[in-house]
Amino acid sequence: MWDIDVTYRTELSATFERLFEKVKVLEQARPLPSIALLKIKEALSIEWTYNSNSIEGNTLSLRETQMVLQEGITIKGKSLKEHFEAKNHEHAIDYLYTLIHDGYILNSKDILSLHGLMLRSIEDDFAGRLRHGGVRISGANFVPPNANKVSQLLDDLVDFVVTNRLQLNTIELATFFHHKFVWIHPFFDGNGRMVRLAMNLILMKQGFPPAIILKNDRKKYYEALNQANKGHYSKLMLLISQALERTLNIYISSLPDSGDDYKPISDIVQEPDIAYGQEYISLLARQGKIDAHKEGKNWYTTKEAINNYIANRKRKR
Repeated sequence: MWDIDVTYRTELSATFERLFEKVKVLEQARPLPSIALLKIKEALSIEWTYNSNSIEGNTLSLRETQMVLQEGITIKGKSLKEHFEAKNHEHAIDYLYTLIHDGYILNSKDILSLHGLMLRSIEDDFAGRLRHGGVRISGANFVPPNANKVSQLLDDLVDFVVTNRLQLNTIELATFFHHKFVWIHPFFDGNGRMVRLAMNLILMKQGFPPAIILKNDRKKYYEALNQANKGHYSKLMLLISQALERTLNIYISSLPDSGDDYKPISDIVQEPDIAYGQEYISLLARQGKIDAHKEGKNWYTTKEAINNYIANRKRKR
């Protein structure tokens, strides 16, 4: 019953190729230094928790989230619910990591378990339980399906991922799952945070690091989901690819022999051997045409990435 228009592949083929090459680099470098790996995992878990909760309205800052999770500090002026959201999300991430192994197969039971951890002590009546009534989503261009259909639709979506009858690559599969999960809206609360966890089960099982959608991209994220509701997946596919590029670059940069030197585009264009302006290179980054990632509101890339793109463009001419 699920179908997908793959016309986005033409514009994203180079991006997909680059990301899968980076996964190979990580696989070949394993085992990664254990201390470096632990530090990155801890930092990403905090960022993941902060960004995912912030997208849904949690007001804890990144630093405050770190203090709650690592130092057990209660932040003055912040609600008890916001503290629970941070701690619960961390517990859900910890549980997710226990699921990541070669033989793992995505299933509805684990999705319910993750949701139960996430809403524990916040919405105990709904935690880990599918919705039994109708819902409407503010700002969305669709109405989620009837509650009576939710259980079967979720099972069908999980089956779509597991069987992968359309032979989608891992990024495509995770993105399609992300969109359809939001469309099904299986829970009364926590659907956004839940799908940003469950999507990463698909990605991480295949060797990718977690894709962390940034709070600063919230508007772009919702616009991409609305486009996907119309059958247009290119924006959502690009957004998730860019989230993956960022975390892949973080891991690869930690390798002892990594030669990558990611800098803000605003700094790179000041160098005398770069003949292109910040606006043009930033556009290439936003479009996914060069190896680049976002930190806060700033785009980072390398001189090599810019030069490779220009050289390839000249060859095609």
